[in-house]
Amino acid sequence: MPKILAFDVFGTVVDWHSSIVRQAEQLMPAIDGAAFANAWRAGYKPAMAEVRSGKLGWTKIDDLHRLILDRILPQFKATLTEQQKQHLNLVWHRLDAWPDTVAGLTRLKSAYTIVTLSNGNLSLLANMAKQAALPWDLILSAEVFRHYKPDPEAYLGVAEIFDVEPTEVMLVATHEDDLQAAQACGLQTAYIARPAEFGKTKIKPVGDLSQFDYSAHDLHDLADQLNA
Repeated sequence: MPKILAFDVFGTVVDWHSSIVRQAEQLMPAIDGAAFANAWRAGYKPAMAEVRSGKLGWTKIDDLHRLILDRILPQFKATLTEQQKQHLNLVWHRLDAWPDTVAGLTRLKSAYTIVTLSNGNLSLLANMAKQAALPWDLILSAEVFRHYKPDPEAYLGVAEIFDVEPTEVMLVATHEDDLQAAQACGLQTAYIARPAEFGKTKIKPVGDLSQFDYSAHDLHDLADQLNA
């Protein structure tokens, strides 16, 4: 059994899609909120790749989100004031948890140390935890390690902080590529099904889940499997 459960956050713990759709449509009633949310998220990995490749210096996710936002607003023919852009960009601080999240995390916390391992910056994760009542023992971020997942430094950094072996850390995530990268670093892995991550009408592909140590349909199911 692991000692530390390190959680991916966007999609695994919080429902970014529905949260962004709702808040974007409040500001821009004429847009397709679902398409807007997915377009914003689609810019996430390419923007991080610019940092990981050295094309951009270290840039926190808040600033990358703003970069992506400025790129996609013209595609949706949306005109916002600077104040509105700043407010919308911070929507990532105000994401709602999935229905099982708080109770599931609380159960897991009773038996394990639970931490974030997210590419979100520290202020974002702290504000989100406050807003959504997420009971973390510690908030860890790529910002701490100055490396975005899937760089090994992010996964191995958790083990270093807690002075445990990588095998004593388990990454909990709904993204197979994240889990595979953690597995390559020696971490245990648990897949959480979030079929509606990109919206209820967009099918989320799922590969061979037997490659991971655990597979669960939600955090309560994982808690059952881990005897929490």
